[in-house]
Amino acid sequence: MPVCLTACSTLGEREAAASRAAQRFEESIRHSDGIRACAALAPDTRQEVEESAGTPCAQALLDEQPSPAGAVREVQVYGRQAQVVLAADTLFLSAFPSGWKITAAGCTPRPRRPYQCQVKGG
Repeated sequence: MPVCLTACSTLGEREAAASRAAQRFEESIRHSDGIRACAALAPDTRQEVEESAGTPCAQALLDEQPSPAGAVREVQVYGRQAQVVLAADTLFLSAFPSGWKITAAGCTPRPRRPYQCQVKGG
């Protein structure tokens, strides 16, 4: 059954779904479940992680040893894109037929410049 994430859902439903996807990713990292964390990544992001590290995605993510991200503070959805701001991290997501996937994580804002992200797609 196809998933309709943009036109068929209310903004609140899309925000909640993006928030849940971000929380699952962060929980996977916190529990050292690299396989589950990699499954939450967008395909291009997963590929970039593996190519940059020269190791399988699951190992590469856990080698980064990210800090705990904390609770969700803000969620913004713009069509098929979302930004989830946690206490100590910002994640960017895209909507796929299978649900929201992480396109960038470990992101910190920089004045008048794009975010600097530890995990990102090509």
